[in-house]
Amino acid sequence: MKKIWCMISMVLLVAQMTTAQKKTSIADSWVTAWNSHDADKVTAIFTTDVLYEEVTFGAANHGSAELRKFAVSIFDAVPDAKFELVNSSADRAHGSIEWIFSGTDHGLYKTGKRFSVRGVSVIDLRGGRISRNLDYYDAASIMRQVGVLPPEKTDSAK
Repeated sequence: MKKIWCMISMVLLVAQMTTAQKKTSIADSWVTAWNSHDADKVTAIFTTDVLYEEVTFGAANHGSAELRKFAVSIFDAVPDAKFELVNSSADRAHGSIEWIFSGTDHGLYKTGKRFSVRGVSVIDLRGGRISRNLDYYDAASIMRQVGVLPPEKTDSAK
């Protein structure tokens, strides 16, 4: 009986390790695709019927063509856009990718200033690809950094 439990424990451990590798894989693919600055590489990690929603601004992109157009607009607006993977978690159907997005504003507000903002993408997976992606981040933080909004007041500045 002990041998059976030992074998079951080993199988479960291997299954958990495989799941952990997949977690890293989808998040790494997401970051690598966006950092490639290639809209075709971005759309390749998503299903053809993807819903990619930029929740902060209420923009929804349906399908590969709209996602491709959105990716091109990001690369044009922030030509040095960079995503850094902070953390991720996923199972077979759902996950999250925590990231830091940084770059120089050339088209968002046309200030030419650098910014960096933390955010998260909540994702649904189907067939090893992302079928739904919801991005959340603090746009006001970007606006303050590029000078569109005044700096946030601190306790000493009040």
